[in-house]
Order: sequence, then C-alpha cells, then structure tokens
Amino acid sequence: MGSLTIAKHQITEIDGVRCTLIESGISAERLTFLRELLTLNGLEVKIREDVPSEGSNAVTYTLGVTDIIFNPVYAVYERTLHRADGNVVSPAYWRQQDGDTTGDYWEFGKTTEADPYE
Repeated sequence: MGSLTIAKHQITEIDGVRCTLIESGISAERLTFLRELLTLNGLEVKIREDVPSEGSNAVTYTLGVTDIIFNPVYAVYERTLHRADGNVVSPAYWRQQDGDTTGDYWEFGKTTEADPYE
C-alpha cells in the first residue's frame, strides 16, 4: 500500500507497456478493489504478479494504469475519481478504512461532540 503517501509520479513497465505505478506488493483483495475502482473511472489497468521473496509463499501483485500522466495522489485529493455509488473517492475510501468514507478527508474519524466554547 502507500500510494497516497508518495506524490512522486512513478513509472513502471507491465507486460511491455509503460504504466503509472499505482501500488505494488498488494494482496489479491486489494488488487480487486483498485482494479474495479480504476476501471470504473475509465482507466486501463495492467497487473503483474510479483516474484515471491525467498522463503515466502505470499502472492502479491503490482498494479499500474496505462495513462502515464495519471497520478493517484492528485486524483484522490482533487476529487476526480468516483465510486460506483456516485460519491467522490476520498482518501479513507481509497485506503479501504472503516467508517463513513463519503465526507471530507480532514473530517474523517473526528467525533461530532459539541464545541465546549460555544
């Protein structure tokens, strides 16, 4: 994970095609989530199965999109990606966090207690 923590645009090659790297070392579940989300938003997705490290049986994947000017950090924070339900993709939704992921990212996880200074 971590694609929203690295704003630097990263390029990789998957199946002989130059791609914007979205995430690498991800599980099959994360791969499915991101592939569906990015495809819904009109991006062509490329997938590569990672070579397991010595002594590891874990299968991980690298995911990219063929649009080499696409940047997931900008797309999420500029609110240009949409979910299947029509809502904008928030950072919390991208990270698959629990809770209401439809609000503004600076409000995610805050309680709705009354302001003691009012």
